[in-house]
Formats: sequence, C-alpha cells, structure tokens
Amino acid sequence: MCHSPRSLLGKEGQPIYLAVKGVVFDVTSGKEFYGKGAPYNALAGKDSTRGVAKMSLDPADLTHDTTGLTEEELKSLDDIFNNVYKAKYPIVGYTSRRILNEDGSPNLDFKPEDQPHFSIKDEF
Repeated sequence: MCHSPRSLLGKEGQPIYLAVKGVVFDVTSGKEFYGKGAPYNALAGKDSTRGVAKMSLDPADLTHDTTGLTEEELKSLDDIFNNVYKAKYPIVGYTSRRILNEDGSPNLDFKPEDQPHFSIKDEF
C-alpha cells in the first residue's frame, strides 16, 4: 500500500482502506463500520486477514499471517472475502506481499481478483 498511513485510517475526508488476503479494498462507504471510533476500525489501514478469519479484533490477529488457522476459519475467511469485501467494496490495489515474492522479484502466479461490479471503463 503506497498511500500514507494517514489516508489508510480514514482521516476526515480521506478514503478508508483495508486489506484482506493481500487485496486492498476501499471501505469508505462502510465508514460506520471502519471509520474512526467505529466497531471495526482496528481492521483498517492494514492487511487484517487473520482477524477477519478469526472474527477477532485482537491486535495480535491483525496481520496477513494465516499460519495455524483451522479449516473452519479458512472457510469463513473465503466466505467473508467473497461475499462481503469483494461484493461490496471496490478493489483499489494489492499489498506487496501479494504481487512480489519474498526476495522482491515479481510473483509470476499473481492474478488480479475479478470483481463483479467493477469495470475498467469506469476508470476513464
């Protein structure tokens, strides 16, 4: 995420971004959930994949790391990712972890997510 941390956290008039599974979503339209003082504000501004999978706001779970998650948590993660985030919020980018290998080389397996309500023509 190449935006300043300030814009990621939804300062007044700024977009609110949140990443799940390395996909960055603009959740500004859900500011009553993700904005300052809102119930899920802890998820904003970072890749909160583990927290989403575990339905946890524990700071230790607000990470991209899915190591040790149960089958049930991984299924829940996929359901929430597809039926909440991809269905409701526009994708605005990807985390470096999603598009690069650990050594910094391009991830040749990277494929952008399809998004049903997003069309490239909306960008022009």
